[in-house]
Amino acid sequence: MTPTDQQMMLRAITLAKHGRYTTAPNPKVGCVIVNDGDIVGEGYHYQAGQPHAEVFALRQAQHRAQGATVYVTLEPCSHHGRTPPCAEALINAKVARVVCAMVDPNPNVAGRGIALLKAAGIEVDVGVLAIEAQALNPGFIKQMTHQMPYVELKLAASLDGRTALANGVSKWITGPKARADVQHFRAQAGAILSTSATVIADNPSLNVRWSELGESVQQAYPQSALRQPTRVIIDSQNRLTPEYQLFNLPGETILARAMLSTEVWPDSVQQWQIPTQTNSQQLDLVALLSQLADYGINHIWVEAGASLAAALLQQQLVDSLILYQAPKLMGSDSRGLIDISGLTTMAQTPLLTITDVAMVGEDIRIMATVQNNK
Repeated sequence: MTPTDQQMMLRAITLAKHGRYTTAPNPKVGCVIVNDGDIVGEGYHYQAGQPHAEVFALRQAQHRAQGATVYVTLEPCSHHGRTPPCAEALINAKVARVVCAMVDPNPNVAGRGIALLKAAGIEVDVGVLAIEAQALNPGFIKQMTHQMPYVELKLAASLDGRTALANGVSKWITGPKARADVQHFRAQAGAILSTSATVIADNPSLNVRWSELGESVQQAYPQSALRQPTRVIIDSQNRLTPEYQLFNLPGETILARAMLSTEVWPDSVQQWQIPTQTNSQQLDLVALLSQLADYGINHIWVEAGASLAAALLQQQLVDSLILYQAPKLMGSDSRGLIDISGLTTMAQTPLLTITDVAMVGEDIRIMATVQNNK
């Protein structure tokens, strides 16, 4: 790995991030083509069904791709999907070398693209900035390797770890900048997971509001390009009715229920029957997440109360956690952050690895990965 390899792959990773609001469920991929020390082509995958990053870069490079080195954040595809194989496009362009950050975890590719390139006499190197490239697509990687979605749990609390006053009042704990920050995370997820209790208490929209994403995002992404994440609402007791506002907003909603109801719902609303846990009326969360993965959702953003947060953590279904802490103290009779009780040893506590701490307006944002043992 040369300094040039690192520099060009870093550029490819930067390009890949341009698709962070639009590529789902496809992976974010960037590509840079270099000939005689000059960048002659660049591209990134923008949206499912559109050309892949390599195709955009080859179109820009044209004849200068011959004899060039190609830097791509993910192994070029080798199968015919909604678009032709990128490995074949690189072979036809007569490139000399391909540098991949990582092998594609998709079993339909998984080294086949690399093998095709090598068989055509193209030099291939793999592993340049692999960790940084893997961080682009945690949802895609987890679905391909574990057939489960990547789960990101969002929490908001006062400095003393409280989410609502004793009377249930919770608006607003965090400030407007923290709430706007949440919009960016929502926009990158394939689904927003919540519960009927949250819907009944707050009547939330649980959508992406383009007007709150900031000027730089608005300039880069027209409102029509941003998709609404699928709203997934756990409603095991069939408490919800079509009158709540989220059922009448743009975007798809899935109601996860133990038994389906005969109510008439808008066309955008589906009811899914999910099995319950043994000796419990609670839905089987593993079954729900597995079904969502089969449905094509590989990245879930969770906004719910202390009970669902606890259940997901205790079943080791959370991959990362984002906590916003407001400069408030709400007192011991206020409601807690996570409804976990009965712990008797420190070994039973969920462990986190903090990856980032930042000020967002007047609030603190803590980002952490969850150390699951599965």
